[in-house]
Amino acid sequence: MALYSGMVYLYKRDNMAHICIKSIILSLIFIFLAGCNKEDKLEKEIAEIPVTITIERFDKAFSKVDQKTLPALKQQYPFLFPEKYQDSFWIQKVADTLQIELANQVAKKYPDLSTLKIKLEGLLQHAKYYFPEITEPRVITITNDVDYHNKIILADDLLLIALDTYLGKDHYFYESIQEYIRRNFKSDQIIPDIATVYAKQLVSLSKSRTFLSNLVYYGKVQYLIDLFLPKYEEYTKLGYSPEQLEWVRVNEEQIWRYFIDKETLYSTDADLSPRFLYPAPFSKFDLEEIDKEAPDRIGRYIGWRIVASYMENNNVSLRQLLMMDAETIFNKSKYKPRN
Repeated sequence: MALYSGMVYLYKRDNMAHICIKSIILSLIFIFLAGCNKEDKLEKEIAEIPVTITIERFDKAFSKVDQKTLPALKQQYPFLFPEKYQDSFWIQKVADTLQIELANQVAKKYPDLSTLKIKLEGLLQHAKYYFPEITEPRVITITNDVDYHNKIILADDLLLIALDTYLGKDHYFYESIQEYIRRNFKSDQIIPDIATVYAKQLVSLSKSRTFLSNLVYYGKVQYLIDLFLPKYEEYTKLGYSPEQLEWVRVNEEQIWRYFIDKETLYSTDADLSPRFLYPAPFSKFDLEEIDKEAPDRIGRYIGWRIVASYMENNNVSLRQLLMMDAETIFNKSKYKPRN
């Protein structure tokens, strides 16, 4: 009888455990589905925002210009023809062998921009959802002598896209450019680069010169990029490869410990930004076994994590975030690195 009672007890206990596990799984599924429904509803609302753009192919028009058609092109795009240059300069430029090859390579890589147009409209819909004051820009594609410092230019509702800086990282035009710079000279980086330009126009530079202020500045920028491009891979939004992002994730706790141990957060050492925030071959910890493995701009990822943690743990609006100082954001973020 005791044995029977014990078996009944074990059965009930196991059955209860099974029910508890099942309840937990069902709860997690419910939470997941609720989150998905919320995201789907948001995306549907964003998709209804009217945005229509036309991409003007100045790059193609300029490659075909001659003495006769130049005046009309200058009248259509006066901002692309500085007055200090006479017409003869532009005619000579069009006939230049390198310019011809550049135009040919761009035309070959980008015969049609319909996909880019759709993606850009999606980006603008998301940007306008969060910031309705954003207006639809006049979008113009150009070639710019591979000036990678000005791949995307946004000014006075003009959006200029230098297609000659997106021909692919291994293109022969980029042979003299360092690998860490040209690795993002690819077509799928155009939209993230445009999102970055929009985000930087919305985030004010801090007057503080501390490393923490710079971390949070880039964190805010990255947070906006993430909102503008929710369906893009995280590594693409960071300008990383999948392997680089994985390295940062795996080593996040060690990175944070280094920043704390070296007392970098409230330091005003101007050398910290080039080491951890700016494009470079790698982030510079001055540790030989780490430096050549660590991707550059590692501080931007940490800043993003701090800002995302702040928004998750505080009931504040997006505009309040942009106005908030770095120290308050950090102190209230409850940020904890992944381990």
